[in-house]
Amino acid sequence: MIISDKTRNILEWILCIVIAFVLAILIKYFVGTPTIVSQVSMYPTLEENQRLILNRIVRTKKEMPQRGDIITFEAPSVKFYSSADEIDFQNPVAQYNNEPKNWFTKFTYYVLEIGKESYIKRVIALPGEHIKIENGKVYINGEELKEDYLREGTYTQALKNNYFTDLIVPEGCVFAMGDNRNQSSDCRSFGCIPLEKIESKVWIRFWPLNLWGKV
Repeated sequence: MIISDKTRNILEWILCIVIAFVLAILIKYFVGTPTIVSQVSMYPTLEENQRLILNRIVRTKKEMPQRGDIITFEAPSVKFYSSADEIDFQNPVAQYNNEPKNWFTKFTYYVLEIGKESYIKRVIALPGEHIKIENGKVYINGEELKEDYLREGTYTQALKNNYFTDLIVPEGCVFAMGDNRNQSSDCRSFGCIPLEKIESKVWIRFWPLNLWGKV
């Protein structure tokens, strides 16, 4: 079968588009991706509508983040509990009950991130550490945590439905909170975040231009 030059050109363009799409998806999932801050929970460190570049190599390499890192993670399916009786305090890990069931829904949810909700918070406690929130302060293994990134006068309170305020962080998990403590739904409400649910580490802020730089 003879293919005309016009048809060949069309096929070449289609192939180029497919390759570009696949490369873009691979880079976004495994290397890094831009995002827009849409929450107030990290104020004043991050403000709404600021543009960031997320480092996803940490997820690709399954690296445990360090205390103070700002991360993004998949929002739990259970965001708060109405009663402490619903919680297994021997395993204070956030619940993810709505996992996709087949390869197509997994691809659209995890890779294309269609319908996926993510949170952006700061890592406060690491695996094996005892975190306790008391009298407006955070204690790690009995020592007060110095948090220079918070606004002056900020107190870390146990808000309504905040049952996870005195616990040992399980292995393979982290405890994260927003810097805007009174306007943040975080691990105080839903428990610790497993490493496999951490999506990225915040790397660079590129907008506004006067704040360009590593976060």
